[in-house]
Amino acid sequence: MNTLKLLELKSPLYFTEDVYIDKKFLLFTAESCFTEDMKRLLCDWQFTLLYTKGEAVEELAAKEEAEPQEDIADNRVKENRSAEQKMSGEQVEKTYRAFFDFTAEVYATYRNSQSLDTEKVLSKMKELHAFVQNNRQAILILQSLMHYDADNFLVTHSLRSAVFAIVLGIELKLQSHQLVELAVAALMHEIGLIHISEDIYSRATELSDEEKKYLHVHPVLSCKILKKAKFPLPICLGTLDHHERENGTGYPQKLTGEKISLYGKILAVVCSYEAMTGQRKYKKADEPAAGLLNILRKEPSQYDEEVLRALLNSLSFFPIGSFVYLSNNLVGQVIDTNSDDPRFPIVRIIDRSAKELFSEAIRTGMDGIRIMRPARKEEWIAALGKGKKD
Repeated sequence: MNTLKLLELKSPLYFTEDVYIDKKFLLFTAESCFTEDMKRLLCDWQFTLLYTKGEAVEELAAKEEAEPQEDIADNRVKENRSAEQKMSGEQVEKTYRAFFDFTAEVYATYRNSQSLDTEKVLSKMKELHAFVQNNRQAILILQSLMHYDADNFLVTHSLRSAVFAIVLGIELKLQSHQLVELAVAALMHEIGLIHISEDIYSRATELSDEEKKYLHVHPVLSCKILKKAKFPLPICLGTLDHHERENGTGYPQKLTGEKISLYGKILAVVCSYEAMTGQRKYKKADEPAAGLLNILRKEPSQYDEEVLRALLNSLSFFPIGSFVYLSNNLVGQVIDTNSDDPRFPIVRIIDRSAKELFSEAIRTGMDGIRIMRPARKEEWIAALGKGKKD
């Protein structure tokens, strides 16, 4: 394994083999373009060394047999359009808001009467599983664009977490009944916070040791609530373990590795990503790409490697819904990952001159249009504004 000093790398560069942080966490795949913006981000987050079995080069050697990229892109775009036809954008938003209202009702009912309708929750999460599986792209895009209701944090966080959990679960090839259980665990994992003062779990300033003790007990409360309501044991354990960490630094039991339940491992990653990309009363939401890098900024040994890999593969380094600056000097929005090569997601270009704001869906690649960096907020807002017709 070769060690590369970040400050000595001059962009743009290409890596001939996969590149890792801490010698085991995948950061870039082979042939990725290393840009100045990526270097700056890594420096800001205090990474100093990268590891690879290959080397960094200024140009990649041409392949003897080039794949028919246009045909692959055309097929993938057709798949995207077909998927989008399953449910219109208006239907997706209406259905999503119905799930939001259901989640709000569940939390409000428990707050008022200390009761949960177990069968109804299980049935509804079965519906959510089918909804996400059939409309994954549209839902992730919707979540990235819609107003984040920070005043209703428990409901917003819980539903978004459930969607991300299902997406990761699908990538991990979980069975249908597991995906439903995982969705329930994600939706209900914060129910214990109802018994804790909102000032404690929504405060930006440092908590006292006594307040931390109160906060750290909420996974136990969530587990007890679900167990009393006779939810399946794997769901209860998932809620209990969602703040455990692989290296034993989590809570409430400081479990390590294999002692943490599968759903707990998934929820640990999902909740961290949602917390970073979600708005709070005391902070603005991170851009999706920054949220992913922030998870890397934390010690990678906190999270299960397979689950982290599923997060990157299912959302891509530039997650679905995020805006990106392209090599043709236009702004696009990522609308899907690329199963053939996760380095190059599908984007829809914001076309300022077309009749439709988003007029052209393409697959990015090394030989054609490629993603240079995440688009800054002022760039994509300006692009959307200029794309509107008078």
